[in-house]
Amino acid sequence: MLERFQLLKNIGQFDHAAAGAQFPSLTRLSLVYGENGRGKTTLAAILKSASTGDTAGVMERQRLASPNQPEVVLTVGGANRTFQNGAWNVVSPEVVVFDDAFVAANVCSGIAVEAGHRQNLHELILGAQGVSLNATLRRHVARIEDHNKTIRQLENAIPAATRGTLTINNFCALPNEDDIDAKITNAERALAAAQKPQAIQAHAPVIAPNLPAIDVGQINALLGQTLKNVQADAMARVRRHLACLGKEGEEWIGKGMGYIPAVQQSDGTQLCPFCEQDLAASPILQHYQAYFSEAYDALKTNITDSSKSFSDAHHRDIQLAFERAVRELSENRTFWGAYIEMPEFTLDTAAMVRSWNAARDLVLWALRAKFSAPLDVIQLSDEALAAVADYDRQRRAMNEAVAPIIAKSADIALVKEQAAGANVGTAEADLARLHLIKVRHSEPVNGLCQAYLDEKAAKLVTEGLRDKARDALDNYRQNIFPIYQQAINDYLQRFGAGFRVDAVNSVNNRGGSSCIYNVVINQVAVPVTANEGASFRNTLSAGDRNTLALAFFFASLEQNAQLANVIVVIDDPMTSLDEHRSVATVQQIRLLLARVRQVIVLSHFKPYLCEVWKGANANERSAFLVRRDGQGSSIAEWDVRQDCITEHDKNHAVVAEFIRTGDPALERQAATALRPMLEAYLRVAYPEDFPPSTLIGPFINKCTPRAGTVTEILDQTNIAELRRLKDYGNNFHHDTNPAWQTQRINSQELTNFCQRVIRFTRR
Repeated sequence: MLERFQLLKNIGQFDHAAAGAQFPSLTRLSLVYGENGRGKTTLAAILKSASTGDTAGVMERQRLASPNQPEVVLTVGGANRTFQNGAWNVVSPEVVVFDDAFVAANVCSGIAVEAGHRQNLHELILGAQGVSLNATLRRHVARIEDHNKTIRQLENAIPAATRGTLTINNFCALPNEDDIDAKITNAERALAAAQKPQAIQAHAPVIAPNLPAIDVGQINALLGQTLKNVQADAMARVRRHLACLGKEGEEWIGKGMGYIPAVQQSDGTQLCPFCEQDLAASPILQHYQAYFSEAYDALKTNITDSSKSFSDAHHRDIQLAFERAVRELSENRTFWGAYIEMPEFTLDTAAMVRSWNAARDLVLWALRAKFSAPLDVIQLSDEALAAVADYDRQRRAMNEAVAPIIAKSADIALVKEQAAGANVGTAEADLARLHLIKVRHSEPVNGLCQAYLDEKAAKLVTEGLRDKARDALDNYRQNIFPIYQQAINDYLQRFGAGFRVDAVNSVNNRGGSSCIYNVVINQVAVPVTANEGASFRNTLSAGDRNTLALAFFFASLEQNAQLANVIVVIDDPMTSLDEHRSVATVQQIRLLLARVRQVIVLSHFKPYLCEVWKGANANERSAFLVRRDGQGSSIAEWDVRQDCITEHDKNHAVVAEFIRTGDPALERQAATALRPMLEAYLRVAYPEDFPPSTLIGPFINKCTPRAGTVTEILDQTNIAELRRLKDYGNNFHHDTNPAWQTQRINSQELTNFCQRVIRFTRR
């Protein structure tokens, strides 16, 4: 319970109010009266700040022209709650405040119901448990907003030009690919092929150059070939003779043997074609005939043919064709290298031709030697064999250099096939995608994209938590909202409101949750969110809106599980209320007092506070006054009983006291009070016939003709008495006697008329 305002310093109208320690503490029902502008609202704001811990309600009320910050000391539950250096040492959540700020936060600002009002009302309806669930939801919603902000920042950090035509999500989702550079190269080649399909189709494939082989074994076999049917001694003798003839002797004799049949006698004698001697006696002719036989001719023919074949195979034209083939291969390799990956190719054709010529010449020399001496056994020289071996190495090197290029023939065929049906746009798109993949997975873009994806994943997790929190809140709201709607309507009925609320429900929105409802007037539902036609602002009066706010407030108290410990603070609850609703709020405050720890009511309207005071337990009530104190305000005790006495009560007390004491000091007051006492009595006793502003004389004139009839108001005796009392009282009333203040008074006469007025008003 709030016991005292110990200190109010540098806040609002309170410069240094510390009188709280000198007057009795607040009780279970504490009434605070003050004129407008004296500081009641400041007190309510202080208590609300102490309840929520929100320091704005105090700091924004720092006393004007004061250089120092506000200081407040409250005594709550026997302990001090101190506001100093811009903060409370302890908050007091048990304090609940109804004031203009409550209306502005939960119902409307002026005549408009904004989104913020409905969100605050949503929390008011939910109560502590629901607020906790809603706070959890809103934390997740706020966290999602933080995610979105971070995601936008990370997205902006990745230049749009870097992403090409892709969205940020599609760009960051590009999967990494191995050997991306090689794939880009292949894609570039595919695009190049797609752009030149005709050139691709027209260009020749790669063809391997050819170097003829030199079969050393075959050549040596030919060089070592002789005639097997020629006897060795004949062979030796012929060879000795041929050796004497010198170079080309064997060839000369071999040709000459062909002329012997042409020089033949009739007797069959064969003559020498050179000297015409009879050859029959020649000892060597038989050896020549054996040596230069058909087999010999066949051998020479074989040598000649083989030599020619070898010479043709290794002719200069063949070498030129080889060199041309190498050039074409190099050119084709360069051409196709723009479309497929081609191996490097270098070949020293000059060195190869030199090696080739060396081997060819030495082999031809050996063949010519064999041709000159067909029956001689000849073998290739070591020099020739070395030359041939070097040539073979050149051939192998050439084949090894050419083989990888020739192996690309299948790839070249595939390029031709693909180029025939290629789409340039598709090829360009494939290449662009590969370039984007490379950029996406290169630093620093890779790090930026990963941060973006991580934040997106974190947001997805938070969204899952948000959905779970929303489900929990929805399950809770399904039960609490119908209960709260019924409580609101119960209070509206008690307040005599001409409307009720319907469809009180909750909605989820971007900011979390909000409350929506309809105001039902004359069976017509008016949505509070309507902007046109019938709406909250043009169907409810100021009193209606304040009544609705009170209903919201009292209904929210019904949902408080700790209601017995709550300190309820109500600041000017009857603002804009008519008399009937004002009375209804008094009744609700009296009922509420029995259910809560303490009720504090602040108002600028004394009669209202007096009504609250009258029905309360004398041992549980206290009253205070916020009064002017120099240039500021202070708090003092308030004598409610004195302000609660009506003018009629005062008049009656003066007359009764004069009758009892006969005090001369009371004579004129008693005389002056007689006519007002009569008028007050008649106003209550005969409200239809004596309405406000009616004078006693016209009332008597109205009663006189009806005396003794069924419509009688007063009988003749009472009419006569009333006329006499009126006439005496008029002597002391300013309307009927200008000298009323100096009218002579007879004490005995006055006593008599006072007694008669008392008797008449007790009828």
